[in-house]
Amino acid sequence: MHNKVVVIGCGNVGMSYAYALLNQQTSVNELVLIDVNKNRVDGEVMDLNHCLAFAPSKIDIRCGDYEDCRDAKIVVIAAGASQVKGETRMDLIDKNSKIFKSIIQEVVKSGFKGIFLVATNPVDVMTYLTWKYSGFDCHRVLGSGTSLDTSRLRYLIGKKLGIGPKNIHAYVIGEHGDSEFVPWSNATVGLQNIDQFLSVKEKEEIAYDVKNAAYKIIDSKGATYYGIGMCLVYITNAILGNENTIITVSTYDKDSGVFVGLPTIVNKRGSKGKVYVDFTPDEREKLQHSIDVIKDAIQKVD
Repeated sequence: MHNKVVVIGCGNVGMSYAYALLNQQTSVNELVLIDVNKNRVDGEVMDLNHCLAFAPSKIDIRCGDYEDCRDAKIVVIAAGASQVKGETRMDLIDKNSKIFKSIIQEVVKSGFKGIFLVATNPVDVMTYLTWKYSGFDCHRVLGSGTSLDTSRLRYLIGKKLGIGPKNIHAYVIGEHGDSEFVPWSNATVGLQNIDQFLSVKEKEEIAYDVKNAAYKIIDSKGATYYGIGMCLVYITNAILGNENTIITVSTYDKDSGVFVGLPTIVNKRGSKGKVYVDFTPDEREKLQHSIDVIKDAIQKVD
């Protein structure tokens, strides 16, 4: 089967995704890189191709243009300005909304019939704009959402308890940003509720560290990209493998009319549907606040 993925934007995030893809068993067999800096893409393609002798999968990696999107299964968008020290993700809206309009128009013009996967921040707003600009059905537009935040959460809980993060069943919900939250009432370790393991104070400290992880990383090394690169591969494999995997991607919420990070079944259609979560009244209030933050940001663009 021909599984072609196009990456638009070959900065730190786009290339971390490409490199992570190369290092994992995947059904992607063609990877096309697009960036305004064509000279850089030439170098990135050479560098990646030199890994193929030791890679677990055979992938045809090359430079390309928007015409290459026509027969792609997934177009991953990582283009746009990155968050820098002192900025929130929402500070990037003006810069990145303008960039996105031209990108989406070119991709759609190519005849692309696949799935958009958006990584650019603020990701919930950019995913919404991708949906609006493309005119695609909402299930064919996904953002990375709170998948990275969820990965960070599971790592921190696992580290605290001395348990592998894959055995931690907990999610970060809402905006990929300052209004995100952890619905602790639904968090479990194995089959046991998280309250059997962590105190209220410990949960608050972990949630704080998850929410502020990006700021700390940016302060230390200037940008975050390895984590999101791995998350994008995880989502890619769920789509191409038709896995019906539950991931907290940014998906369309028909009740609010925005894209927001919620546990979602991901398969070859894109988003198959959201998973029902029994929130407490306090958690429902936090989700509504997060949705309102995203709505306000979208209105500024509109």
